[in-house]
Amino acid sequence: MMLSNTLKSLVIASFTTLLIVGCGNKEPAKEKKAEAEAQPAAKTTEVVRIGVEGAYPPFSQTTKDGKLEGFDIDIAHALCDSMKVKCELVKQDWDGIIPALLAKKYDAIIASMSMTDERKEKVAFSNHYYKSPARFITKKGSDIKVSKEGLKGKSVAVQRGTVSDKFITGEFGEGVDIKRYGTQEEAYLDLNAGRVDLVFADAFVLLEFTKSEKGKDYEFIGDSYTDPKYFGEGIGIALRKEDTALTEKFNAAIKAIRADGAYDTIRKKYFDFEIFE
Repeated sequence: MMLSNTLKSLVIASFTTLLIVGCGNKEPAKEKKAEAEAQPAAKTTEVVRIGVEGAYPPFSQTTKDGKLEGFDIDIAHALCDSMKVKCELVKQDWDGIIPALLAKKYDAIIASMSMTDERKEKVAFSNHYYKSPARFITKKGSDIKVSKEGLKGKSVAVQRGTVSDKFITGEFGEGVDIKRYGTQEEAYLDLNAGRVDLVFADAFVLLEFTKSEKGKDYEFIGDSYTDPKYFGEGIGIALRKEDTALTEKFNAAIKAIRADGAYDTIRKKYFDFEIFE
């Protein structure tokens, strides 16, 4: 009987010890969970997706190995660095570049886009990051004169949907045979092949072409054109109208890279003259 009572006491004592140990083990687990939940999440770098064309040298072009390069590309990276965000470049054909922005395929467009009133109906713009006139080029030694009479019956190549297209259509459209192309490179191909008489485009883009092997036989003719009715207030970054905070970030970044010398370093890589004003 005494042995039985002693055995019972041992069993009860063992059970009590296990219960205490078990309960004691649960509390730290709760504390650890609470501590884990209280820890801040790892900081992630904000990504800004930027639409670029990749077919508009020297501002944006695609190398043979698929790499994007050019003035616009370098400016995009410099602005992202200034804003302390990660750039994600998204290549997009010019014809669909604004619709893709509105469809949220990317957050901004850095593609040498002129800030015209027509475009401002659809998108917002940052402050300008460069300005450029438009001009004609033709074969060296040509007797073509740039005037409505002088261009009558001549074929002029332009990139479709650009301010150059709008200008030629609006100012010379009735008497000129306008040939429209998806890219600037396609316009040059037809100029080289003799299928068009002139190309009309951004003067800086044409300058790059005339310095190349394929463009060495061509020269500028006529005046430079900057009419705000067609060419707007310069070249800016296009964004969705509701993205006001991002627009202001880009404006601040443009100002910052102008001040710290990053802008001029990039500009001198492509142009030996000022293009901001």
